[in-house]
Amino acid sequence: MALHCQEFGGKNYEASMSHVDKFVKELLSSDAMKDYNRARVYLDENYKSQEHFTALGSFYFLHESLKNIYQFDFKAKKYKKVTGKEIYSDTLESTPMLEKEKFPQDYFPECKWSRKGFIRTRWCITDCAFDLVNIHLFHDASNLIAWETSPSVYSGIRHKALGYVLDRIIDQRFEKVSYFVFGDFNFRLDAKAVVETLCAKATMQTIRAADTNEVVKLIFRESDNDRKVMLQLEKKLFDYFNQDVFRDNNGTALLEFDRELSVFKDRLYELDISFPPSYPYSEDSSQGKQYMNTRCPAWCDRILMSHSAKELILKSENDEKIVIYDHIGPNVCMGDHKPVFLSFRIAAGAGKPIANVHKCCVVQ
Repeated sequence: MALHCQEFGGKNYEASMSHVDKFVKELLSSDAMKDYNRARVYLDENYKSQEHFTALGSFYFLHESLKNIYQFDFKAKKYKKVTGKEIYSDTLESTPMLEKEKFPQDYFPECKWSRKGFIRTRWCITDCAFDLVNIHLFHDASNLIAWETSPSVYSGIRHKALGYVLDRIIDQRFEKVSYFVFGDFNFRLDAKAVVETLCAKATMQTIRAADTNEVVKLIFRESDNDRKVMLQLEKKLFDYFNQDVFRDNNGTALLEFDRELSVFKDRLYELDISFPPSYPYSEDSSQGKQYMNTRCPAWCDRILMSHSAKELILKSENDEKIVIYDHIGPNVCMGDHKPVFLSFRIAAGAGKPIANVHKCCVVQ
């Protein structure tokens, strides 16, 4: 069981990071986890190091039924058998069992202390080797800027960062293996196209700042029906009059505007999405299904994989539906993001066609 967290310690991490260690210890010792007799936990808690801090947390729990599991040591370039439970925190740079990088500051100059980056680990179960990559990409800083162009400038920044990660995990330093990349990609719907569709019959009013003449608000009104307001758009406001459009049939009518992954179709695969947009949900504990009016709802949280990883899990599927891609807590407040999960089985021998993968099981 692999659990990838982003913004670990919460938005107020300086105050909240003190709760993290207690949470992790309670999780590892909980009754629900008693059958997972080995674990590796990697927490980037060193918020004082702005140069390196990513606020990523990666948890790996190994069930007692799995006998031979190995983890790759990136420094020694060999696999090591996983035993016991170990927690690594604070500075992860010295841990050879992972690769961690924070994106360069010039990727997103608007954000002075961006915490975006990735953590990569490599595993081998029987004859299957694969990378698990925890990722957090850049957000949309302004709804108004996102609306200006199609695709948005922010989409281009995420494209560059994700391309960097994919190039990094298949470069020449290590043997190529299948990979799963999952976390908060911050993928957004094409804002211009969405607004044009949702407000196709509306008229637009532009409000500018008196001193700078900068656009600060857009108001879309119905042409008739007493000029009812349909949508109000500000830097951090996306107030659409009917949230049902994002929930009905799991929002599938809007999937056509989810376009950011299309440029990576030769490198990444994703199972069909059958759950509603995962962000931005209300943080009011009594409003589990309600979206906040801050951003256009979007499928930010995703589980993507290489095409060889796709073959690995789909060839193991028989008549039962054992591959499930869904979200967690549809009616419960889970914070502003709903967690997304992928559940699958790998059949014994499924990894053998991947060249040299079986070598991992003969090293110390």
